[in-house]
Amino acid sequence: MKLKVYYSDDFLKHNQPSHPENAERLRSIIKAVRGSEMEIDFAEPEPLAEEDILAVHDSNMVKLVEKLSEKGGWIDFDTYVSIGSYEIAKLAAGAVCKLAEEICMDEVKNGFALVRPPGHHADRYRSMGFCLFNNAALAANALTKKGKKVLIFDHDVHHGNGTQDIFYERNDVLYQSFHLSPHYPGTGSIEEIGEEDGEGFTVNAPLPRGAGERTVMTLLEEVFIPIAEQFKPDIIIVSAGFDSHYTDMLGGLRLRSDTFYKMIKELKKVQPRLMCTLEGGYNLNLLGRLVVSELEAMAGKELSYTEDEKETRNAREVVNAIKRKMRDYWNI
Repeated sequence: MKLKVYYSDDFLKHNQPSHPENAERLRSIIKAVRGSEMEIDFAEPEPLAEEDILAVHDSNMVKLVEKLSEKGGWIDFDTYVSIGSYEIAKLAAGAVCKLAEEICMDEVKNGFALVRPPGHHADRYRSMGFCLFNNAALAANALTKKGKKVLIFDHDVHHGNGTQDIFYERNDVLYQSFHLSPHYPGTGSIEEIGEEDGEGFTVNAPLPRGAGERTVMTLLEEVFIPIAEQFKPDIIIVSAGFDSHYTDMLGGLRLRSDTFYKMIKELKKVQPRLMCTLEGGYNLNLLGRLVVSELEAMAGKELSYTEDEKETRNAREVVNAIKRKMRDYWNI
């Protein structure tokens, strides 16, 4: 079965050329993906209905994006809205929701939603951090209405505060994240584990500058994978941020192309129904190759691009601290 990739040229219309989250990101990715040797089924998405967006996001938040979308503008100092961005953001959400649904119904094995704008910083009440609507959260929420349990695994260098916020009191979505700390947006401490029914269903690994593959793979082996296996998700949605790569201008972690490949392979052992949705990543020279590395892992192919970069800080103490914290909720 071919990999499914949702993409639309309309995603390029959400654009601010001087901003790091601009249309050239997706152009570089599409060039690399189309130039790869993998068999890929490209599909055009359809926009998500506003009523479905309102199932997760506050109406005032949605109306603000719609209003600014008429002429363009800024929500905050780093989150812009282009003319038409409201419709484009609904299209991005539609792509992620449709792919997740197809994978859960076994119509598609694996896939990647190559979408813009990204989503994981958008919480219930506001768009922020380059993000308008939370694509992964919208997809996960829709699946839970059908009785599915969802693991959202976030490897962006920035903590997905929006995704955490939306599911913080729920136990049908498990949110796992590693991220640079201290760093924007300032959330994602080990102590943030969820509340009420969701207590224990948020797992954060705040990593120091210089941590890389050795630390991340230890986290997967000793924390993330054992918890995921006990949770037994029906699907894994990966918030795929590539600014955790060691060359990224907005980063500080030291992941390699090999790391992204290995993470997907390990997650697929927990649940083969797996998809990715694009979040951050701003090194245009390598971004496409990094996306291809995850597609290759999904397809069971050998990694075509490897790197020798090593981490400069092993964060074993972070792994141990998370294990102590989460042992009250999981067998780790």
